[in-house]
Amino acid sequence: MAEVLKEGALPDKVKGSADARVTVVEYASMTCSHCAHFAVNTYPEVEKKYIDTGKVRFILREFPFDPRAEAGFMLARCAGDNYFPMIDVLFRQQMNWAAAENVKDAMFQLAKLAGFTQESFNACLTDQNLLDQVRAVQKRGAEEFRIDSTPTFIINGKVYKGALSIDEFSAVIDPLL
Repeated sequence: MAEVLKEGALPDKVKGSADARVTVVEYASMTCSHCAHFAVNTYPEVEKKYIDTGKVRFILREFPFDPRAEAGFMLARCAGDNYFPMIDVLFRQQMNWAAAENVKDAMFQLAKLAGFTQESFNACLTDQNLLDQVRAVQKRGAEEFRIDSTPTFIINGKVYKGALSIDEFSAVIDPLL
């Protein structure tokens, strides 16, 4: 787990207490329907039951499978303190932008909610350095931790694949507390 927690190309986006007994690292793709299902249906319960109570430290890492997913993560990174709210909106609205004919317009409509202007939106999505960093996070996950599908969770060093339900999550986490 110490290797997993080493800083990568981008600073980790973390929720929860640094002193939590359990650390969960999720590798997700913004265009993955299973990731969206987890984010919308299970994550709020995980947050309420474990993160908000100081039992779990949760880290979300980028593992994009396509340019649209890369763009979603880039926008979340450019949203600054609104990283997690932007991720939440993108997952909740996934069907409205991920499959859109004009994905750029669809994403801009969502990005405006986070305060993006056309100028800041375009600047974010053309930031080659940020794109390279997002890709480096994915590459490290694939090469060092053998991540090959999303969502994949590393919970205190053990790997779990798929959109776990709250019951499945609890079955893993509760014995570690």
